[in-house]
Parts: sequence; C-alpha cells; structure tokens
Amino acid sequence: QVRLAESGGGLVQAGGSLRLSCVASGYTLRNNVAGWFRQAPGKEREFVASISWNGANTDYADSVKGRFTISRDNAKNTVNLQMNSLKPEDTAVYNCASGGYRSRAYSTYAYWGQGTQVTVSS
Repeated sequence: QVRLAESGGGLVQAGGSLRLSCVASGYTLRNNVAGWFRQAPGKEREFVASISWNGANTDYADSVKGRFTISRDNAKNTVNLQMNSLKPEDTAVYNCASGGYRSRAYSTYAYWGQGTQVTVSS
C-alpha cells in the first residue's frame, strides 16, 4: 500500500522558517517526480513546488520563489520543502504528491499525503 506522510508543519512567526518532509512507504519515491501543494481555508489548492526524479529540475510558484526550496534525499526516500521568510499568507495545509508526471496541476500526480498544517502568525 502506497503511503506518503508529511511532517514538519507547525506555528511560526512571520519571517521564520520551517522544513517540511514527505516520507514514502510502500513506494519508491526516489524513482518518481514529486511536488508540494497547499490549500488555505476557503481557497483552492495551489501549486507550490515540484522536483524531477533525479532532482535536476525544479519549479516554483512565483509566490514562493526565492523563499522556498524543494529537495530530495533519495537514499532516505524523502522529499523536503525548506520554507524561509514565511508570511501569514503562506498559512495553509501543505500536501506532498508523487507519481504520474511533474506539472503544476495536482491532477497529474498519482499519490497524495494527508497534509501538514503550517500557520504563520503576523
């Protein structure tokens, strides 16, 4: 059974940092593309970042470019999202996704985690 599990969310003040991790079980994450999406209350899910299977290619939403960094540790079967200079508008549930093909549309990914809450206070 494929399972993606996110961790690292929490409450942080504006300007602070958090590091999210996505661990896969029953699934070889290192052979597949991965992405992070987020959904704030009352808003649609939006793309945050994606990474190719080997980490050579990344893509970021304009709203997080220069502040967030997606990376992968294939030895540990994980994908990470380092979030710096956090803003209150970054508050959302963050989900990792993998499989399918890499894009900015969540429907192209095959597997999803349950999400982790990130709250940024002003």
